[in-house]
Amino acid sequence: MNLPNQITLARLGLTAVFVACFYMPWSNHLSIAALVFGLASITDYLDGSIARARGIVTNFGKLFDSLADKVLIAAAFILLVDLGDLPAWIAIVVLAREFCVTGIRLIAASQGAILAAEKLGKHKMVWQIITVSWFLVQRASSETLFSFAKPLFTHTPTWVPTAIIYFTTLLTLVSGFSYFWKNKHLFNDA
Repeated sequence: MNLPNQITLARLGLTAVFVACFYMPWSNHLSIAALVFGLASITDYLDGSIARARGIVTNFGKLFDSLADKVLIAAAFILLVDLGDLPAWIAIVVLAREFCVTGIRLIAASQGAILAAEKLGKHKMVWQIITVSWFLVQRASSETLFSFAKPLFTHTPTWVPTAIIYFTTLLTLVSGFSYFWKNKHLFNDA
């Protein structure tokens, strides 16, 4: 297994560590969870960059990179709903989009095609990471490890996190509809 694919699989492992840290009864557990989430998010950039630079883009990587992203983001959004930072309907919209795109990829695979992520989907992922990071660091700022970030959240207007959430949700929906539209030929037999 090549290095980019190993990094992709590591993201799945880091997601499990992120969730475990989130619920551990340790001091600074949210700070540690935020750091693990950040590390997992960086691997999303690394695996694709290395694969393209070395010319080792594989079907496994195209499929599992997207899957690892979805697992990480789904876990993060569900945890933020659990904390009360996000309304449940936002997580439902995000998860529904991810399931639909995965369904489209499965249909393509059954027809012998592997669909890679699109540019709009990559932007969506960046904004999902920004959204999750905002709320994780905001929560973690009450802990010693991330206390330096507390002023950022006390001096930011209250509309900013709401704007981040709604922009990310809108981008998630638009990227999902775009993905469906570009691949609608897969449903010609419907």
